[in-house]
Amino acid sequence: MRLSTYTARRTFYAIFTLVGLSILVFVLARVLPGDPARMAAGSTAPQWVVEQIRKTLRLDKPLYEQYFYWIIDITRGDLGYSIYTKRSVTLDVMQYLPTSLELILLSAVFEIAGAFILGPIAGRYSYKWPDNVIRVLCYAGISLPAFVWAIILQLVFTFWVPIFPTQGILDVAPPPRLTGMTTLDSLIAGRFDAFVDVLRHMALPSLALAIPAFTQDARIIRSGMVENQGKDYITLAISKGLPQWLVTSKYLLKPSMIPAVTVIGMSIASMMGNAFLVETTFNWPGFSKYGTNVMMNKDLNAIIAVVLVIGIIYAALNIIVDIIVANLDPRIRFVEKGE
Repeated sequence: MRLSTYTARRTFYAIFTLVGLSILVFVLARVLPGDPARMAAGSTAPQWVVEQIRKTLRLDKPLYEQYFYWIIDITRGDLGYSIYTKRSVTLDVMQYLPTSLELILLSAVFEIAGAFILGPIAGRYSYKWPDNVIRVLCYAGISLPAFVWAIILQLVFTFWVPIFPTQGILDVAPPPRLTGMTTLDSLIAGRFDAFVDVLRHMALPSLALAIPAFTQDARIIRSGMVENQGKDYITLAISKGLPQWLVTSKYLLKPSMIPAVTVIGMSIASMMGNAFLVETTFNWPGFSKYGTNVMMNKDLNAIIAVVLVIGIIYAALNIIVDIIVANLDPRIRFVEKGE
């Protein structure tokens, strides 16, 4: 199967999954306890105000009609009105999503670097002291969730050794908003002071998100390398007198990293969900913190938008991971086709 055909098929599956996700989330948001119209109007508002809001949000329509109108609005780029922020959900997404994405991108850098440093070292020196030390570190990293690491990092690097800031995104004047990513906007505006400052604010929350991810990835890479060390092609490469670094990097690491690449892609996508408590802990004004607030206020349109955006991120990263894995091991494309 050609790579373009394989990619098109994966994209179709992703779109089909997103349609199902939109239906599921839309229905669940409507059947949750509580009246969103009453919550938007306030407990002291008269009933006619509540009814007016219900009509504005189309909550007086049958469920299938509500979904139909919502789909039509989505095609126009309208995600509805937020009763929490009192403005368009589309504007909320445009404001908060880039701030979370830059945090997750830095977390992804930490994850990939940590996984491909610790994993190969542990696999190369399996059952020796470097492997034992790394395995203990990985157990600790996996056993604690990201928000616990956020608290630990705050205690160590903010209160005990005050190196990094603990709250917010900037301590200096912000650069002009162009992309929504403060790091990129700072570089575009030539504000290197703001760029360094936002990196200092991003360091701890992004590291807290990355620690559980890269420790898990490192264990997967290490396990794959230990398993593949006994394969015939590795024995043949060593018997031919190839340098150990070449055997490890070219013949041992490449097949061992295929399962890790899949996990890395999904863990990067899951960071958007894992960032809910981390962003709240560091008071990071991102999309995940926004999601927490709208869920607490039962803001239907915003809740659906948050889940749908996270679903799109999952689907996009899943397609990217499938393409990377198919290039690493072309046999996967033919297995799917049944050849």
